[in-house]
Amino acid sequence: MKVLFLTREFPPHVYGGAGVHVEYLARELAQLMQLEVRCFGDQDVEQKNLSVEGYDYEDIAFAKADSQLKGLLQTLSTGVHMNIKPVDADVTHCHTWYSHFAGIMAKLSYGTPLVVTTHSLEPLRPWKRDQLGRGYDASSWIEKTAIEMADAVIAVSKETKDDVLRFFDVDEHKIEVIYNGIDLQQYQKTSSTGALEKYGVDPNKPFVLFVGRITKQKGIIHLVNAIQYIDPDTQVVLCAGAPDTKEIAAEMEQAVAAVKKDRDNVIWIDEMLDKPSIIQFYSHATVFCCPSIYEPFGIINIEAMACHTPVVASAVGGIKEVVIHEKTGLLIPVKQQQEAPFEPLDPDRFAQDLAAGINKVVADPELQKQMASAGRQRVEEHFDWKAIAQQTADLYSSLIA
Repeated sequence: MKVLFLTREFPPHVYGGAGVHVEYLARELAQLMQLEVRCFGDQDVEQKNLSVEGYDYEDIAFAKADSQLKGLLQTLSTGVHMNIKPVDADVTHCHTWYSHFAGIMAKLSYGTPLVVTTHSLEPLRPWKRDQLGRGYDASSWIEKTAIEMADAVIAVSKETKDDVLRFFDVDEHKIEVIYNGIDLQQYQKTSSTGALEKYGVDPNKPFVLFVGRITKQKGIIHLVNAIQYIDPDTQVVLCAGAPDTKEIAAEMEQAVAAVKKDRDNVIWIDEMLDKPSIIQFYSHATVFCCPSIYEPFGIINIEAMACHTPVVASAVGGIKEVVIHEKTGLLIPVKQQQEAPFEPLDPDRFAQDLAAGINKVVADPELQKQMASAGRQRVEEHFDWKAIAQQTADLYSSLIA
């Protein structure tokens, strides 16, 4: 069997959870079949069962385009370029709306069965309009078209499957729930502390950790607002970058500056860290916090759990299928708007509740040990990439049988 992956992100250009998903799924599928990857970038790889070709996204032709529409136009252009070379595959599989247009073109032009993975859904991310302008209408249309014409849709959680059925005209039997996974060999607790010391984090003192992009979806501003309620002896480490907009970047800068006036143990790392460094932070964190207001899955939570770190997370979306309340961590209820953008109805209450959960775990070493052990066990039992790749391969086979 030969499968074509169409994706925006692929190593070394990975910045989000969808990119991590594609990276590891491709690695495992290449052990089972021939895999071709066409992605945004400059990659050029030829291995035994894996070939990777990058397509230039920064086309000079779009230099004069409207700033909010430029990304959309570049995405559409790259999608066309990805289809110039004939598609010679049994199945085409695309990830995120950025590559869905390429998937639509591949199905229409070459007739290969199309699989779409829903890492998130545009109707549930209306704040993207701030970033994309009218381009958000186009990205929503691309996503809707790809999902409704796909031969199979992979949802990364049961909640995401329900959302697909709510927003799109798709037969339920076409949707398969296949969770994200993790490299169990790579994500293990380490005793190394070099990365922590480099950024001024004391590994011998408790700290709460955030890892993620600066977006409304990831809810980092709610954790920053919770800092005033977190035990003052607890360090706060924010591995956060890649803001969606200038406005949210400015909001983050102002909020962090404000809390730093009252405490000197808030460390903000705004650069992209490599995996070994991130694993060090996961391994030594007393607790990991995921304050997302919308989260189809939340791969960061299983990364933390794999490194024996308890999780305090908002009880939203797919997180509720990953973190087991009072066993692998604490789920913090949040009263939200019923429809997107899902902002907390009482932001200060949410901030206080996040802090209370963090303080509870930090204050109880025995609870930390129990949650750490249970978290690692859950990841080993439910989120192994090898098993997930086999589920995906079985889905491909069903489409060409």
